[in-house]
Amino acid sequence: MVRQTFDVVILGGGNAGIGVTGPVRRAGLSVAMIEPLDLGGTCPNRGCTPKKVLVAAGQVLHDIERAAAHHIAVGKPRLDWAALIEREKNMIKDIPANLARTMARRQVEVIKGYGAFVAPNTIRVGDRVLEAKHVVVATGSKPRPLPIPGAEYMVTSDAILSDRDLPASVIFIGGGVISLEFAHIYARAGAAVTILEGLAQLLPAMDTDAVAQLAMESERIGIKIRTGVSVQTIERTGNGFRVVFAQDGVERAVEADRVVNGAGRVANTDSLDLAAGQVEHANGRISVDCHLRSTSNPRVHVCGDAVPISPQLSPVATYEGDIVGRNIVDGPRHAPDYAGMATAVYTVPTLAAVGLTEAAARQNESAIEVHVNDMRDWFSARSYAETVAWSKVIVDRATDRVIGAHLVGHTSQELINIFGLAIKFGITASQIRDNVYAYPTFSADIKHMLGRA
Repeated sequence: MVRQTFDVVILGGGNAGIGVTGPVRRAGLSVAMIEPLDLGGTCPNRGCTPKKVLVAAGQVLHDIERAAAHHIAVGKPRLDWAALIEREKNMIKDIPANLARTMARRQVEVIKGYGAFVAPNTIRVGDRVLEAKHVVVATGSKPRPLPIPGAEYMVTSDAILSDRDLPASVIFIGGGVISLEFAHIYARAGAAVTILEGLAQLLPAMDTDAVAQLAMESERIGIKIRTGVSVQTIERTGNGFRVVFAQDGVERAVEADRVVNGAGRVANTDSLDLAAGQVEHANGRISVDCHLRSTSNPRVHVCGDAVPISPQLSPVATYEGDIVGRNIVDGPRHAPDYAGMATAVYTVPTLAAVGLTEAAARQNESAIEVHVNDMRDWFSARSYAETVAWSKVIVDRATDRVIGAHLVGHTSQELINIFGLAIKFGITASQIRDNVYAYPTFSADIKHMLGRA
């Protein structure tokens, strides 16, 4: 057994862990990073980055669908799915090696393997025992396991991003972000898609009206959506799979070539032996103070998907990693500020959101203004023949500050960041309206989204 000492040991080589290395290495601290798979973690290798290549293809198919509105005659497009997957793989193949060079340049020792606590400040990986002044948990997430008979027949998004055969039909168990994004890709590629969601609403954390707009667009392109269901079993059939579920007290079934676990992701901490590290946790996520330190062991810092107070998003993980690194160097002085952090569901078109939903805003005591717009008849939407263009912006009456924004279509993944800046820096609704925007652009519609002609 080899024993070594480091100033910082980082469990996980994804965005969060890499974010830690900048501040601590600039301060000259010795750092070891433990990563069992590829540097970069889920997002660049098995998540948002490769998925966006497929989303871009879906966007092109959507644009071709609207060609007739621009008086352009085109034939039916043919997608070479295998070539698309090959393009996706080629675009991401150099990421781990590039990140390895970055870690080498920063003089971070990268150790391949699975690390686990053996004491409050000690990690074992393989035949090595690493003692550290600071331990960082940045192990990312994994697909949520589902206790359904036949669950072993399900695949995850990893398989979607690697399978060069386009299935004729797909069933998604769960109606979260992963399901909606890949459902739109598959449907536009020509597959028959069904989504089975246990709750009454798809994307339950998002604004109800925004989700309704996305659901209508999803059904328009042929996706079958069933909510309020209870999946009973997944069975193998001769050529595929059969999913048996109950809805409104009636047992039903649907068959497909592929069944996908779309129930979201959970923190990947169950193999860390957190008890040996004296690290309190619940459902895999670690209890932290305002400086992202474990409440039970302040030598342990947490960033990324194991943090219970923030969304499981790649840019949030990088942001938290930088804060953890600065707190290791400076002491517990820095706290994350999550205000104004936008998110997007990369369907085609996109649903994007920042701040409070209308339901959450109405739970507060202050009065609010809710500006809702169906923008399909607006000049910008008509110019591009948008199939859905919708917005909801929520303003606090007393302060005139934007406290929430929810957009579907209308380049929402870009416009939402303007509302994020407004929330973070206190830009008022009046100031947004009074700004002069380049015209004609989608951004120029922002002032009209706030209700002034």
